[in-house]
Amino acid sequence: MGQGAVSLLTASLLFGGAAASAQKSESVWRDPSQPIEKRVDALVSQMTLEEKAAQMNNDAPGIPRLGVPEYDYWSEGLHGIARSGYSTLFPQAIGLAATWDAPLLHDDAGIIALEARAKYNQAIRDDIHSIFFGLTIWSPNINIFRDPRWGRGQETYGEDPFLTSRMGIAFATGLQGNDPKYFLTIATPKHFAVHSGPESDRHRFNVNVSPHDLEDTYTPAFRALITEGHTDSIMCAYNAIDGVPACASDMLLKDHLRDAWKFQGFVTSDCGAVTDFFSKTGHHYSPDVAHASAAAVKAGTDTACGTEFSGLPQAVREGLITEPEVDVSLKRLFVARMRLGLFDPPSMVHYAQIPFTENNTPMHRELSLKTAEESIVLLKNDGVLPLKPSIHRVAVIGPNAASLAAIEGNYNAIPSNPVLPVDGIEEALRGKATVTYQQGSSYVQGMVVPVPRTVLRPAESSKQEGLKGEYFSNPQFSGSPALTRVDKQVDFDWNAASPLQGSNHTDFLYKDFSVRWTGFISAPAPGKYHFSVRQGQCHACKEHDSYSIWLDGKQVYTNSTQNTNNWHEHPATDFVLDLTSTGPHALRIEYAHHDGLFGAGITFEWQPPAGVLRAEAVKAAQSSDLVLAFVGLSPNLEGEEMKVDLDGFIGGDRTNIDLPQEQKDLLEALAQTGKPVVVVLMSGSAVAMTWSKEHAAALIEAWYPGEAGGEAIADVLTGRYNPAGRLPITFYASDSQLPPFTDYSMKNRTYRYFTGEPLYGFGYGLSYTKFAYSGLKLSTTSLEAGKALTAEVTVTNKGGSAGDEVAELYLIPPQSSPMPLRSLEGFRRVHLAPGASTTVKFDLSPRQLSEVDSDGKRAVRAGSYQVYAGGSQPEEGEGVSQKLTITGESSLPE
Repeated sequence: MGQGAVSLLTASLLFGGAAASAQKSESVWRDPSQPIEKRVDALVSQMTLEEKAAQMNNDAPGIPRLGVPEYDYWSEGLHGIARSGYSTLFPQAIGLAATWDAPLLHDDAGIIALEARAKYNQAIRDDIHSIFFGLTIWSPNINIFRDPRWGRGQETYGEDPFLTSRMGIAFATGLQGNDPKYFLTIATPKHFAVHSGPESDRHRFNVNVSPHDLEDTYTPAFRALITEGHTDSIMCAYNAIDGVPACASDMLLKDHLRDAWKFQGFVTSDCGAVTDFFSKTGHHYSPDVAHASAAAVKAGTDTACGTEFSGLPQAVREGLITEPEVDVSLKRLFVARMRLGLFDPPSMVHYAQIPFTENNTPMHRELSLKTAEESIVLLKNDGVLPLKPSIHRVAVIGPNAASLAAIEGNYNAIPSNPVLPVDGIEEALRGKATVTYQQGSSYVQGMVVPVPRTVLRPAESSKQEGLKGEYFSNPQFSGSPALTRVDKQVDFDWNAASPLQGSNHTDFLYKDFSVRWTGFISAPAPGKYHFSVRQGQCHACKEHDSYSIWLDGKQVYTNSTQNTNNWHEHPATDFVLDLTSTGPHALRIEYAHHDGLFGAGITFEWQPPAGVLRAEAVKAAQSSDLVLAFVGLSPNLEGEEMKVDLDGFIGGDRTNIDLPQEQKDLLEALAQTGKPVVVVLMSGSAVAMTWSKEHAAALIEAWYPGEAGGEAIADVLTGRYNPAGRLPITFYASDSQLPPFTDYSMKNRTYRYFTGEPLYGFGYGLSYTKFAYSGLKLSTTSLEAGKALTAEVTVTNKGGSAGDEVAELYLIPPQSSPMPLRSLEGFRRVHLAPGASTTVKFDLSPRQLSEVDSDGKRAVRAGSYQVYAGGSQPEEGEGVSQKLTITGESSLPE
């Protein structure tokens, strides 16, 4: 046989064998009957190094030759599926925590996941593989809200590790479903770890946290969600710990996560966190993207939010990491996608059968309403609430009374039918009392607020508030309007949605539309008024949003911009109008959205001359029997890495915790009318409401309460719902009680270590009825370390109305450093009719009875303890307690 024949035979054997092997690998990975690990091995074995690296960025491209579709790991579901069209909007996470109702939160998360599946299934049918339409949900945020100045604290479940862990487990297990084979969605607790501000420094901040604080406060909730909640994903944080970025930390990602907690899922970075390794404004940890990507993957970060892992091929070539090490991370990602059923026939995955009609249903809205009602905390009541039949004229006043942002919060779903507080109150009091609304003030000096309905009319002689809106199904205002209505104000969020969107799947992603608003605007007083237009949010959007404004027939402003790669809100544009009279001026606003999926929305805003809004509010109060003052904060002031620099606010965080002076002045002016003032605080964090505690007739905290927030607030004010929410955070009396914001030590922070007198304590909340506690019984009063303990207490409704009560159980350890003063170790929300009693049982595991020493070692230790049960923290004359003696010592795993 000649040499040429031998070569041909060799080539045939080699390439024929390779082809056969590839065919076998393809048949294996596509075969649902094969073990997932075997399928994943077969799939990954067919990829090039460059393909592998691309699959490890959050926006993973398709690989057509292998039949792998594109997939984006980035989806948001903090309190509703966000940025992907209309969905059910639940209260902001801090409000969810204020329910102290873990079973309810589990149900909420189940609805969020159901709607995510409904959207994903329809998106796949429409060949859409976009960001925000996936099934890997980057929630919940279980960072400890250690300081009320942190702007993102609103996204958390508060300041307590135990409450956070129980609520977090409920949420995460609700997201992931209960199917033994497939995930409904995948939960991603974040940001691991020790991440809670300041926002302006988060890309470069290093935390030297003590071993005690790390194990006692910052990691327990993460441990619980991994070991008990079995979440399949986790997000590492921006900040560094002990000089190492969290997404490159062996201590976090190997020692804790993989070794101690036996985590089997995948780790994603926060967005751009790997870039922070080498950027000029980051940690200066790596010289370039190749070294950064290698460091992250070697530590255990499996996917990057961003494009950094495209640097992995170069890292392999430079010997910084091996291809088998890359494969480890890549395989975790494909295991997750297979456990979601993304590569199996839809007929095999019952979650894949969920229709789009399961999204944003009336039943889901009812659950949002129930959750909002449960989240409201009654902080003070001199008897004015619930509102009495003798109240016939009510003044609703304040910047949060008619603000869409103030019911949405951040990382929010897009509500299709949001109920603002003033509208909820008007509906609740219809036929019973006259409601007068005035904006009253801005949030803080220098900040614009939506132009209120009180200065807008659809026709010159009309008494109706608002502007005539004509909605067109194209961006050119052409043809007849598809919808005509009167909008009370121009304040809309249509992110990936449309005001013309229907309920069937053909309108799933209605992208092009335009709106013309016409009518008249009347200034409350002559003067120069600053106006602006705020556009919606977008991420990597390529849409054209254009708007123009005419006053008295003259165009006073126009804008047409193309926005790319900007995920924050588009900046507001500012212009000044000289309204020389209070008479009506013809107003026309035109807005068009086209050529893009994300980012639609518009708010027509203003900043009136000082004192004008307050004067109008005082007039309304003087002619009323009672004032409902809606004050507080806004997600346009507190939030993630924001471009805000105003008195008391910087970069999304706060520089002090007081209610802004402009709103203080409003409250004092309203009180001077002599009318009772009920203050409704809406915020994502604690506010020092000292004036309200001393002078208001009542004070409630309503958070950012979701799409049914206005209705829920009205239900509480009128007594249709008896409030029982509890504070998940401490309300401090002033900044002087707080350590420096950049100090991550827990000394004198949160109720567990704070030695001062708070304005309102963690766990505090009132009701329209009274509850009593009795008969606290322990399974033993002398416990051997390492054993479990059971506590039972009787709760009785001593009042005249039915209501919920939150029974709280605290463990008070021997008072020695570094032990906490007390720790929440159990809670349960119960409903009781007047005169009814129930027995509440708490099961305490050895871990709940343990403490962490200065070296970070957790153990159950000998000593004299107290167990307390009541409706709030231990206080003299409240609740019941029992002594507990623990003998011996029992070490617990990390």
